[in-house]
Amino acid sequence: MKDFFIADAPRFENSAVTSYFVLSSMQLRERRQGGGQFLSVTLTDKTGSLPGIMWDEFADSIGALSEGCYVKAQGQVTRYQGKFQMGLQKLRHAAESEIDPADYLPVTHFDIDQMWEELRGYVSGFANLDLQRLVFAFLDDPEIAAAYRVAPAAKVLHHAWIGGLLEHVLTLVRVCLATAPFYPEVDPDLLVTGAILHDIGKTRELYWKSSFGYTLEGQLIGHISIAQGMLIEKAGQLQPFPEKLRILVEHMILSHHGKYEYGSPKLPMTPEALLLNTLDDLEAKMQTLRNAFAAAEAQGKGAAETTEWVRSMERPLFNSKAYLKAGAEVVAPEPIEEQQALFSEIEPTVD
Repeated sequence: MKDFFIADAPRFENSAVTSYFVLSSMQLRERRQGGGQFLSVTLTDKTGSLPGIMWDEFADSIGALSEGCYVKAQGQVTRYQGKFQMGLQKLRHAAESEIDPADYLPVTHFDIDQMWEELRGYVSGFANLDLQRLVFAFLDDPEIAAAYRVAPAAKVLHHAWIGGLLEHVLTLVRVCLATAPFYPEVDPDLLVTGAILHDIGKTRELYWKSSFGYTLEGQLIGHISIAQGMLIEKAGQLQPFPEKLRILVEHMILSHHGKYEYGSPKLPMTPEALLLNTLDDLEAKMQTLRNAFAAAEAQGKGAAETTEWVRSMERPLFNSKAYLKAGAEVVAPEPIEEQQALFSEIEPTVD
C-alpha cells in the first residue's frame, strides 16, 4: 500500500514525497514570461487529485507516459494560491508489480450488496406490473447489473467513485418516494422508474479502470441517448409493453437535465419528468456540496471560511452546520469576481 495519499498533503506541506499515482492528465504548457515550456500533470489516487508541475528534464517522461497510466513521482508538496500542488523532480512509469489497484479508485462508503437489494425491493413494491417488468428487465440483465453496481455517476462532479451511480440512484429513489405524496399529480411508480433508468446510459458512457473517463460511445453519443436506445431495446423485448408507458419513461430520460444547454433534447413536460429533474439536480448538488466541504477541510480551511469557487455551481459554498458548531466569526472570502476569474475560460459541465 502507498505510504502517501493525496489527502495527506496538509501533513506533508513543504516536504519531499515519493509515491505512486494515476496520471490523470498531462499537458505541455508555455511559461508566462517565455523561455520555453513546462510539464503540467494531474496526479490522482482514491483520496483525490493533485496538480503537479515539472519545470525541467521532462522530455523522457513525456515519451514514456500516457494519460491513465500509473506513475512513480518524486517532488515537494507546496501551496500555490491556497491550493496544494507538487513540484516534480522525477516522474516515471510504474510497473504493475509496484501497484495495488485498490489505492487508486475511490469507492462508495456504503455496502453495494445492501444498496442493490434495497433498490430491487422498491421495484418489487410497484403496483404497476408493466413498469415492474421493465425495470427488472434492466436489473436482471447480468451485463447491465454488473456495470450498474460499480459504475461511477460521473467522471468528476458528483458521486465520482466506484458504486457512485448506484448510491446516487438509490438516494434519489428515497427522495422521490418521500416527496411524491405531496404531489397527487405524480404517479409514484412512474417517477421511481425514471429515477432508476435516467442515468442507465452511464454504464456505457463511462469507464472505470485506473481512473474515470469517457468511453468512445460516451464521447460520441452521451448517456442520455444511450439510455434512450437501451429503453427502446428492453421495451421491445417485453412485447406486449404499453406504448404509453414507454413514451412517458423515454420522456423522463430525455428531459432529466432540465435545459437544452445542459444536454436535454427535451424540456420536462409531465409531472413526473419535472419532479425527477428537480430532485435529481438537488441530489447531485448536495453531493457536490459535500465534496466541496471535504476538500476545504483537507486544505486546512476553518469553519468560518468559504470553500474554493465551485465552478459547476458558479459560487463558493459555506458549511453552516460546521460554522454554528464552531461558534466562529466569518472570515471575508476573496471577492466573488476574483474567484470566478480563475475559471473564466472553463465552462461549467453537467454530469
